[in-house]
Amino acid sequence: MDATLWIVTLVGSAAAALTTAAFVPQVIRVWRLKDARDISFPTFVIFSVGLAGWVGYGTLVESVPIIAANSLTLILALVILLLKVKFDRAAHPRPD
Repeated sequence: MDATLWIVTLVGSAAAALTTAAFVPQVIRVWRLKDARDISFPTFVIFSVGLAGWVGYGTLVESVPIIAANSLTLILALVILLLKVKFDRAAHPRPD
């Protein structure tokens, strides 16, 4: 691998790691507070579908950084969605 390609790969991998890591504090916050009222369900659904698209694209172009980063971010986004559903239901139980 020449130096230019190595630098490009390094920059892309660093960006992917940082954007993925950015969701970890949100997961931790929602989990600790047991509250996801401030999370937009439609936004995270659309975002998750977009991430799935990126995983598909990364697979087609055989890009490990794209596949890995977007797969991990998708998992984090889905965890946030699941916690939102769980905590919103707990906060607003259905009447019997």
